Amino acid sequence: MVVLSNQAALNEIFLVKTCKPSDMFTGVAEVDLSDPEAKTLIVKACQEFGSFKLVNHGVPLELMTSLENEALKFFMQTQTQKDKAGPPDPYGYGSKSIGTNGDMGWVEYILLNTNTELISPKSLLLLEQNPEIFGRAVEDYIRAVKNMCCEVLELMADGLGIGPRNVFSRLIRDERSDCCFRINLYPACPELQVQALSGRNLIGFGEHTDPQIISVLRSNNTSGLQICLQDGTWVSIPPDHTSFFVNVGDLLQVMTNGSFKSVKHRVLADSTMSRLSMIYFGGPPLNEKIAPLPSLVSKEEESLYRVLTWREYKNATYKSRLSDNRLSLFDKSAGQ
Repeated sequence: MVVLSNQAALNEIFLVKTCKPSDMFTGVAEVDLSDPEAKTLIVKACQEFGSFKLVNHGVPLELMTSLENEALKFFMQTQTQKDKAGPPDPYGYGSKSIGTNGDMGWVEYILLNTNTELISPKSLLLLEQNPEIFGRAVEDYIRAVKNMCCEVLELMADGLGIGPRNVFSRLIRDERSDCCFRINLYPACPELQVQALSGRNLIGFGEHTDPQIISVLRSNNTSGLQICLQDGTWVSIPPDHTSFFVNVGDLLQVMTNGSFKSVKHRVLADSTMSRLSMIYFGGPPLNEKIAPLPSLVSKEEESLYRVLTWREYKNATYKSRLSDNRLSLFDKSAGQ
């Protein structure tokens, strides 16, 4: 578990002045995947918020709870046992430190790459610790969520009125796709009661956008997820362990020439309840060239972003802080 070293260090690293957590925000669209109007609702939500809640998604609740239970068993092991799967490279087990550029959070996590052709030694070690249970639970969950993710991406193409229908989903289905899967545990922190924070919040995972095409998040029923609206206001999203929250990633913002907005989000830890979240990140092959789709750039418009590869953007991500605006490096206006 994440361990308190001393109060002064904790104050410096984890407590930041943020807005006071507000009442739960219910303005983000709820999309029923079986609704004939789902494609229209998805596009509208991606343009307005960069995020939406997905219900009637077809992923069995048993798959979600099975993996959640196995993940909790892993996190309940001794620190020595967990550390055998770390430090992250970036895959494997990590605690508090997020990336290599100084970002910290009240979190411990598992990061796996999902492509069996590219799987890392740290990912293999995690799965081999209990292959019949934990490994199988991860495999079954990822397969179901990947299929759902591709269906959502195809509905996006339908809603935008572009073809082919698999213009986005083919990048995830490609056998060379660079997708990954993350399980975050934000332990309860009883040492820090809300009234003792002096208007500050305990940061579990700092503000950021997801660099890939799309991310699909499922959590337990502990709150903590916040998104930033286009006017800069941070709002809290109600948790729902039966549903998924789908977020637009940076690459999808590029491909839609800014029509879809990659959503800035963060997680605040809780003083009394632990939060566990599982996130599937859909990424293209490393050498895939990403650029605004010509069908989404009108004659009156210009492409906002230069052509980039996922490898190039991924490397830029690793060199930056969580809150950095990485897309600005690839904005065409930046070179003018």
